[in-house]
Amino acid sequence: MYEHDVLIVGAGLAGLRAALESIDAGKNTAMISKVHPVRSHSGAAQGGINAALTDRGDDWKDHALSTIKGSDYLADQHAVEIMCQEAGENLIELENMGVIFSRNEEGKLGTRRFGGQTVARTFFVGAITGSAMLHVLYEQTVKKQAKVYEEWFVTKLIIEDGECRGVIAMDMHTGKLEIIKAKSVILATGGAGRIFEPSTNALICTGDGLALAYNAGASLMDMEMIQYHPTGLAGNGILLSEGARGEGAYLLNSEGERFMEDYAPEYLELASRDVVSRSEQTEIDAGRGVDGCVLLDCRHLGREKIEERLGYLQEVATEFRGIDLAEQPIPVKPTMHYIMGGIKTDESGRTNIPGLYAAGECANVSVHGGNRLGANSLLDTIVFGRRSARAAIEYVSTVKTLSKNKTELNNETKRIESLVNRTNGERSATLRNEMGVSMTEGIGVYRDADSISMAKNKIVDLIKRYPNTAIDNKGKVFNTDLIFNLELGYMLDVALTMCIGAEERKESRGAHFRTDMTERDDKNWLKHTNVKKKNGEPIFYTSDVTITNWKPEIRKY
Repeated sequence: MYEHDVLIVGAGLAGLRAALESIDAGKNTAMISKVHPVRSHSGAAQGGINAALTDRGDDWKDHALSTIKGSDYLADQHAVEIMCQEAGENLIELENMGVIFSRNEEGKLGTRRFGGQTVARTFFVGAITGSAMLHVLYEQTVKKQAKVYEEWFVTKLIIEDGECRGVIAMDMHTGKLEIIKAKSVILATGGAGRIFEPSTNALICTGDGLALAYNAGASLMDMEMIQYHPTGLAGNGILLSEGARGEGAYLLNSEGERFMEDYAPEYLELASRDVVSRSEQTEIDAGRGVDGCVLLDCRHLGREKIEERLGYLQEVATEFRGIDLAEQPIPVKPTMHYIMGGIKTDESGRTNIPGLYAAGECANVSVHGGNRLGANSLLDTIVFGRRSARAAIEYVSTVKTLSKNKTELNNETKRIESLVNRTNGERSATLRNEMGVSMTEGIGVYRDADSISMAKNKIVDLIKRYPNTAIDNKGKVFNTDLIFNLELGYMLDVALTMCIGAEERKESRGAHFRTDMTERDDKNWLKHTNVKKKNGEPIFYTSDVTITNWKPEIRKY
C-alpha cells in the first residue's frame, strides 16, 4: 500500500528542497519522478542564483525593485519581497550543504551581474550552477533516506470532496497503474517548453503538473508570458548562458555593430531578457542578422577567462558548432526558454484546491510577472519549494483519513488500455511537431491577433484529433511510445491556455509583445489573466496584481 503524508511530484530543485523540509519535520514523505532526480531539468540551469548579501552592502529591496521592474510590474510585490528577503539565508544554507560556489580573489563567494540588475548579485558555479545545486540537494535526500518513486509517471490527481488526496501513477518498469495516497500533494514538475519548437528545454518538459492541476480544477495564471532566451544556439536551441554576457560578452549584428547600444543604452546586453530578445529579432527582421541569427562574441574576454568561468559554453560551442569562443563569435537567436505563467498559488504554494500545492516553474506565485530576471528561477525553486513544504506540513495535521477511492484507478486503467489497444490512428509525433511549429510562429517574440488566432485554431484542431492517435508499442515495460502520447495530451491542454491568455491580454507587457497593440495599458490590464476548466471547458477571468511599495513606471534600460 502506497501511503504518505506529503507526496511531491517532481524531483528537481523545487521538489528536492520541499522533500528535505518535509523529512526534517518528521513527515512520511515521498517524491515521484518520471526520470532519475539528477536528470531533472533543473540541472540545465547554467548562470547562477540571485541573492542580496548584506556583508557586501547589498540590499534586498534593490533586488526586489529590479525583479518588479523586470516583470513589467505584473509580479505580485508581496511575493517578490518574500523571495528577495529570504534569498540570503537560502543561499548560505546551500553553501553549507556543500554547493561549491565560485569564489573571488579574496576567497569570498564570487558574483557576476545578470540582466535587468544594477549590481552583481548572481552567485554561480562556473556555468553549471543548476547541476551543482541539484546534485547536492539529491545527496542530502539520499542521506536522509528519502522515498523516491523513480521513473513513475503521474496520470491523474485524486480529488475527493474537493480536496487532493494523492495521485494515480504508472510504474514505468511494469506499466502498471497504482494509487499513491497522500494527505497533501506538492507539484514540482517544471515547465512546458516542448510545447514550442525549438526550445532550450529538455524533452521531459511537457507541462505535466500544469495539466494535472488544470484538469483537477486549479487555475493557470498569466500563461501567455513565455520567455524567449536571447542566446539559444542556432540550429538546436541549446542554451548559451546569460553568464557569458554577465562576464562581458557582446552581441553583434552582421555589420559588426554592438546593436544593444541602440535599444538599451544603459544596460546594453544586460537589459532584461524580453528586451534583448526583441532587439535581436528586430535586427534579424531588418536584414542585419547572420543566417537568421545574431552573434555572441566572447573573444575579448580571453581564453583563460572563458575556460575558467564559461567552460561549459566552450564545450557546447566546440561540440555542436566546431567554434572556439576565444577565436570566433557564435550564432545565437531568441529561443523559447521558460514560462512565467503557471499554477496559481499564494506565497506558500497553496492552490485553490485544499491539499494541493505547487512550487518552481510549474507554479505562479507571481514573482516573475511578465518577464523573469535571469538567476531568479533557481532562487524561486529553493525559496518556494521550502515554503510550500511548510504549508503542506501544517495542512497534513488537519487531515484525519486517507483516500478511500477505488473507482478512479479502474477508470484510469481502462482509459489507458483503450489507447494501447487502438490499432489505427495518427502518431503523436505528427501532432507534437505541428503544435511546436504553430506555437512558435503564433505565440512568438512578436505576436498579433492573427498569429495568436492561427495558433489557437491549430491547438483546437489538434485537441480534436488527439483522441484518435495510436501507438505502435503495445508492451508494458518502459513504453515510451505511450508516455510520449500521454505527454502530448498534457501539452495540448496547456497550449490552449497560453493561446487564450495571449488572445485576451489586449496590450503589450513584458514577454507578451503584440505588434497590433504595442503599448502597456495599466488602466485596463495591470491584472493577471487566469484560465480554469469548468465542465470540461476553459473559463477565462482576471485577478488583481498586488502592489506594495513600487508603483508602476515606464520601463527603460
